[in-house]
Amino acid sequence: MEEEATRMGGLLDSWMSHLAIMLFGYATIFVPGYFIIQYLHKIGFHETAGKGVISRMIMSCVYGNERQLLTTAESATSSPSSGSSNTSTANRAGQLIFCIIGLQVSYLTWGVLQEKIMTKEYVDTSDPLNRSFFKESQFLVFVNRILAFMLSGGYLLVSRQPRHIAPLYKYSYCSFSNIMSSWCQYEALKYVTFPTQVLAKASKIIPVMIMGKFVSAKTYEYYEYFTALLISLGMVMFLMGSSSTDSGKYSSSTTVSGVVILIGYMSFDAFTSNWQGELFDQYKMAPIQMMCGVNFFSCLLTSTSLAQQGGFLPSIAFMIRFPVFMWDCLTLSICSATGQLFIFYTISVFGPVVFIIIMTVRQCLAILLSCLLYSHVLSAMGVLGISLVFFAVFLRIYCSYRLKQVQKRRLGTQDVVRT
Repeated sequence: MEEEATRMGGLLDSWMSHLAIMLFGYATIFVPGYFIIQYLHKIGFHETAGKGVISRMIMSCVYGNERQLLTTAESATSSPSSGSSNTSTANRAGQLIFCIIGLQVSYLTWGVLQEKIMTKEYVDTSDPLNRSFFKESQFLVFVNRILAFMLSGGYLLVSRQPRHIAPLYKYSYCSFSNIMSSWCQYEALKYVTFPTQVLAKASKIIPVMIMGKFVSAKTYEYYEYFTALLISLGMVMFLMGSSSTDSGKYSSSTTVSGVVILIGYMSFDAFTSNWQGELFDQYKMAPIQMMCGVNFFSCLLTSTSLAQQGGFLPSIAFMIRFPVFMWDCLTLSICSATGQLFIFYTISVFGPVVFIIIMTVRQCLAILLSCLLYSHVLSAMGVLGISLVFFAVFLRIYCSYRLKQVQKRRLGTQDVVRT
């Protein structure tokens, strides 16, 4: 009993101490930044700012261009929709197939590599005794974000976008939560199976609803509460079923750590989506601008923290020792960055409902692929839990779609009566 308690304490200390050090590194940026912004607001810097490069940079970071906020919102509502009503059915079908293939290939490959990097031992082909696990989750977040920043920044340079008016510092909040959700995602694979993690992602509707209450004061329909309850029940059934089949691989202490980290992942991810939604509503920026801003701060935060902890050199040394890891890491980053581009393209062309359906199917395929490649065993209760979760997700999508159709018909009927 004492040995089990000691083992559990050691496991908790390992990731918790790493988390504390990482948060301290981020605080060295956030705390001074907070006081600098408060000071600039206090002295009214925007009223006395000059036209020099430094002044313009400070204005862009702290104030943005909020004077044009009203005119931008008006032009966005009055301008015609960018959707191509004249696009033929064949072209739309081709675009949809392109989006499906792009999202599935990007994120299925990303999921397989994610599990391999965090759970499998790398072996040197020239020296079989030279083997090791990769442990620096934050380094993976860094390489993913820097490539996404370069892609989005390059796209902004060669394309025309709406004028950016949001203060840049506001991206830092969702950037931090995005980093933390990604770190939790990688770190959780040390303690739980990949199917458990994927099912947790499908269940993040629950924390998104809770966070929406606090961040945006949103209200929800009855079917949303019902499907959230079904998802919770399915998660419990899956965890009960998978804990018995994987008892040889994961002890109770690792399972507890994994569940705690997954709760952190879902909470941070819920904040990210709600905060980004608020920024989109308030400042009307393009999705690629959001991608560039968030990834810029993600690169800044992770690089600072890694430099303070000395995390770059061990990770680079690991790459040199195991060249296979370097290619896995590069492919993981490419899949993550291109996946983000496919996300924005799919939502802009087909809307969020089609995107959610595609990604839900992807999650089902990811669990199946992981079980085939890495021999995860699922009990009958675990399979039933998975089925219940995805049934609830599809039910939620269907109910949301039907509700929007009913509301459109009602608005159409009211317009006819008025005329």
